[in-house]
Amino acid sequence: MREALVGKGKDARGLVAVLFLLIFSFTPVAMRAQDKSRPEPEVLVFANGEKLIGHFESFAGGSAKFKSDTLGEVTVDLSKVQEFHTSQKFAVVRKDLKLGKGKIDGQIPHGSISVADQKVEITPSDNHPVQTIAVGDLGDIIDEASFNEALRRPGIFEKWKGGVAFGTSIVEATQNSLSFNTNVNLVRAVPSESWLPARNRTAFDFSDSYGTVTQPGSPTLKTSIYHADAERDEYFTTRVYALGSVSFDHNFSQGLDLQQTYGGGFGWTVLQAASETLDLKGSVNYEKQAFQTSKQTQNLVNSIFTETFSKKFAHSIVLKEQAAANPAWTSTRDYSAYASVGITFPVYKRFGFNTNIIDSFLNDPPSGFKKNSVQFTTGIAYTLP
Repeated sequence: MREALVGKGKDARGLVAVLFLLIFSFTPVAMRAQDKSRPEPEVLVFANGEKLIGHFESFAGGSAKFKSDTLGEVTVDLSKVQEFHTSQKFAVVRKDLKLGKGKIDGQIPHGSISVADQKVEITPSDNHPVQTIAVGDLGDIIDEASFNEALRRPGIFEKWKGGVAFGTSIVEATQNSLSFNTNVNLVRAVPSESWLPARNRTAFDFSDSYGTVTQPGSPTLKTSIYHADAERDEYFTTRVYALGSVSFDHNFSQGLDLQQTYGGGFGWTVLQAASETLDLKGSVNYEKQAFQTSKQTQNLVNSIFTETFSKKFAHSIVLKEQAAANPAWTSTRDYSAYASVGITFPVYKRFGFNTNIIDSFLNDPPSGFKKNSVQFTTGIAYTLP
């Protein structure tokens, strides 16, 4: 019995020894494999001899982004760089390159890059020749993963940008009041990258203000205003596009039960930059107005001329402004207008504080209702990634 136990003990010790041997044998291999998966740190040398160690990320708008291991993300002027090499692969887009809507294979070189003597040298991983581009002629440098992702056609639920804002107020006193407001602004541009020609854009907007004031022995006072619209743009060029749109409006304060608008037209992106955009649009539409009082439902043919502007300031403060004039051709008295301006201040990560002013003008409302309806709303905003 004792000999059997001793034999089993020897076998167990032998098995443990084998396991330790295997662990110590494969651990260095695993560590080496892990080290290989991590890119080696890159050294960027400035003209004055200073060095920056980390990883090159991208180049856009005349500046390069370099992530330092100690300083974090640093913006670098490539014209002040004496020497720099990276083994990672990047796509390099010239500033003057005009890309069409077709395939761009072969038009944009990609491979490892080196910077020296105010020039960027691209070394492809295949048998293609090395290409050299002057730093002053650079448009964008994109890492290969982002480059390949940009060429992929996104799904219907991908690439949406914008934000959602919500605010509320509750008062319990002699009078009880409840009010809330909601704003949703979503837009999806395909492609979303500035170095690729625009193909299409889809936008959706929704705003709602609702409130009640109650007091014993008095009728309930109500405010109910909402606006919803959607638009699809198809680009002919990088700035000119055709559009189709639909919108719905309800304004209890102006006696408007429901206004439906369907139409199409053309747009022009006057200004397109990383920090600001300006669009001008015009359309011809069918409009149906239904009022709460005895005024008859109207069917109109009108046009909508719209100006939309957005600007991103320092510290991620965003301003959005829109103005629209709607002349009616079949009944000249029934024209209307719309204007809004909103600003969002970041508070914590993607959450911020949002405030909006919205003015709706209806020239021919039912008797007893004002032509103007002005809203001032505030709330908490969340910005989509």
